[in-house]
Amino acid sequence: MTFEKDFLMGAATAAHQVEGNNIHSDYWAQEHMVHTDFLEPSGEAVDHYHRYDEDIRLMADAGLNAYRFSIEWARIEPQEGCFDEAQIAHYRDVIHACKSKGIEPIVTLLHFTSPKWLISKGGWESDETPGYFARYTRYVMEQLGGELRYVCTINEANMGIQVAAIAKRYMQQMMAKMQAGKTGDDKTDGTVQMGLNLEKMMANQQAAEKERMEVFGVAKTECFTSPRTAHGDEIVLEAHKAARAVIREVAPHVRLGLTLSLHDIQAQPGGEENAEKEWAEEFTHYLPAIEGDDFLGVQNYTRTRIGAEGSLPTPEGAELTQMDYEFYPQALENVIRRVARDFKGDLLVTENGIATDDDSRRAAFIKAALSGVKACIDDGIPVKGYMYWSLLDNFEWQKGYSMTFGLIAVDRGTQQRSPKPSLTLLGQYI
Repeated sequence: MTFEKDFLMGAATAAHQVEGNNIHSDYWAQEHMVHTDFLEPSGEAVDHYHRYDEDIRLMADAGLNAYRFSIEWARIEPQEGCFDEAQIAHYRDVIHACKSKGIEPIVTLLHFTSPKWLISKGGWESDETPGYFARYTRYVMEQLGGELRYVCTINEANMGIQVAAIAKRYMQQMMAKMQAGKTGDDKTDGTVQMGLNLEKMMANQQAAEKERMEVFGVAKTECFTSPRTAHGDEIVLEAHKAARAVIREVAPHVRLGLTLSLHDIQAQPGGEENAEKEWAEEFTHYLPAIEGDDFLGVQNYTRTRIGAEGSLPTPEGAELTQMDYEFYPQALENVIRRVARDFKGDLLVTENGIATDDDSRRAAFIKAALSGVKACIDDGIPVKGYMYWSLLDNFEWQKGYSMTFGLIAVDRGTQQRSPKPSLTLLGQYI
């Protein structure tokens, strides 16, 4: 099984997770708080900021032809209204490194992290934020738009809604356990497609409020991945639409879209109504905002089974990844088919992968996932690319460096790269 040569086969990263020393971002500030929700700080990460050329060369040597990476807003605009020409030049160099090696650069303008100053001004619950994001987008596109063909405005625009839902569910479960006089590990973390540490988040809430006032000047930090209100969700969509308007004006040749975190939601007997509601919250209510987009970035890692009482635990005996996701690569095909019923533009798989220290299981996951992608294409669904998450073992947000998603292992003591067999495997599909 192989894909046509114009199919975008590659891997993805996010700036904060790989570059290192992103000192002006909201996440950097949170990582270094006394009452932090993070297991460890990002530090120099895997130094992709300086080693991007080597990493892109490893992709090209393996046969890949696309690289999805993010531009870090906090580097570009470290202080409100002050743009850093040296940093935009850095990302121009990354783009040139891609092109010189036959790699298509797919740029994401916002991948979770924001400038610290934005959070101090109300963050992603402030009506001013779409204007700030549009201004940042204009600067980037005026500088780099001529070099690009694909831009994702916002990564996982629905993440804050998902975090709010699981935080509510977590609190309900904890209350039920307390009332029953029970304690024990809870696996709610494994129901959201990013590295969260819910237990620490909840325990830290009161103690962290005073410290947030000192660090950010606000008692409640409305970061992009904070539990989001319905109004905050509207703000994210307004930011996307504002950025889309700018891109259409400044670089009309660029194909654009946003990405969504999508589970393969499977209704179990009695759970049909709950499953429909879950899919509406996760996907269909975003359709009006993305109707004018060229593509949708599909991001999927596993399935969610929904019963009469809501989300069900993973089946007994199921294989779990390091993230406590069920090993279920066939979820991607199911999600693509369901999305294609309602969204009529192109589809890009902008993230799909597995956290495991057993690369043979990663290879098996990739094989099964790509088999599903190929079946969708054969049925006429316009899937134009597949970006495995992630190119490198990296910083998995609040879970630190404990999760290994990468096609390339990194010795963080020496920053030496060691490509895994799965990298070569992925390249063989083109």
